[in-house]
Amino acid sequence: MKKLLITLFIICMSSHAFASNKEGRFVQKNNLFPRVKIITSEGDIIVELDRSRSPLTVNNFLTYVVNGDYKNSVFHRIEKDQYSEIDEFFVLQGGGYDKDYDGLFQRKPIFNESGNGLKNDMYTIAMAYQDNEPHTATRQFFFNMKDNDHLNPGRGWGFAVFGNVMEGYETLDKITQVETGFNEKIGYDFVPKKPVMIYQVEILKAEAL
Repeated sequence: MKKLLITLFIICMSSHAFASNKEGRFVQKNNLFPRVKIITSEGDIIVELDRSRSPLTVNNFLTYVVNGDYKNSVFHRIEKDQYSEIDEFFVLQGGGYDKDYDGLFQRKPIFNESGNGLKNDMYTIAMAYQDNEPHTATRQFFFNMKDNDHLNPGRGWGFAVFGNVMEGYETLDKITQVETGFNEKIGYDFVPKKPVMIYQVEILKAEAL
């Protein structure tokens, strides 16, 4: 009886491990433009992803989505363009920290697909990576809040755009108005003083052709 219980426990644990490691490439695998809804404390954002140009990046993002890895994460960077002559925002970045600004689990880094022809234009979504290490993107993403031509590839690598905002522009604009400051824990400026939550990211039903 004891052996049976141990066996059942192992089976259950294995099933749980498998369930929490679904792969994004199998999510609507025949849909080149899957859509997701990002549910935040400031409203919803609907994003259309582009597998035709950014297959590795989209599938990586969907892996985090389908496993619930973005649940209760935050936007931790709401940055203005310091070099602009007008008062405008630069990027809105999130997905990597919880509400206490502790770092979240990361999967393996992915290859940088910034040469896919998609530009870091306003209201596009792109992957963030570590400074000067273009192939280190894991789970953090950002929305371009202006046309950021300098983030596109040139003589060096750029940042890989993998989708466009379809609805929720007003939500992004609302988030940019949140009060920010320096956060000692993560060592960044432009961090919201009150966490802007990403409650969940949901995969939307594929639209009929």
